[in-house]
Amino acid sequence: MTSAPHLVVFTGSGISVESGIKTFRASDGLWEEHPVEEVATPEGWRHDPERVLTFYNQRRDQIRRAKPNAAHKALAALEQDGFKVSVITQNIDDLHERAGSRHVVHLHGEILKARSSVDPRLRYPLPKGGIALGDVCDKGSQLRPDVVWFGESVPLFEDACEIASQADFFLVVGTSLAVMPAASLLSYIELDTPCALVDPEADTLTPPGVLAINTTAGEGVPALVNQWRKQGNLVLP
Repeated sequence: MTSAPHLVVFTGSGISVESGIKTFRASDGLWEEHPVEEVATPEGWRHDPERVLTFYNQRRDQIRRAKPNAAHKALAALEQDGFKVSVITQNIDDLHERAGSRHVVHLHGEILKARSSVDPRLRYPLPKGGIALGDVCDKGSQLRPDVVWFGESVPLFEDACEIASQADFFLVVGTSLAVMPAASLLSYIELDTPCALVDPEADTLTPPGVLAINTTAGEGVPALVNQWRKQGNLVLP
């Protein structure tokens, strides 16, 4: 008996745009309104933790209001059809999980969790509300967002590399492939593994050997998934 085809999907902020969540690097993106060094670095946290908490509390509210879009739902449907689907995401939202995906690695953390400032193993779900100054972990330290800031290590990167190496098809969705180390995941797939990138700017972003699918995630991902579900295998379009 052959094993189910294994799709590994690497997603960036572009997959959540159609759910109403802003990307970081677009002209109207989050960094245009909030300088990265002030809200997404350890230095910014030390300088003004209240500002950092306010920024992430606002984002948390936005993400709770958002809903999974057609791309998230298509990937979950493929898994329900018996394909093995692993999602590696740079996103800190929970839209993949809410769509029904069961195997999701969050490289940059999860905004709907808080963690200790002194012990990263201490994590706490945030089913509602946010984090305020004075909210502390079990060790008495201020809670912070459970996200990876610029300048911090990516604890789950080795896990992601191992998953990428097992792909029968590697699909990149909605990312500029500019953020390291995540962008280096492509170097961990087998040389003969088919790979495609779905993004409105895929023609300019796609590295050699990768199929460029120049469209939005909400259009491109369901189209691919529908083809795979009909054919029962992961093949290039």
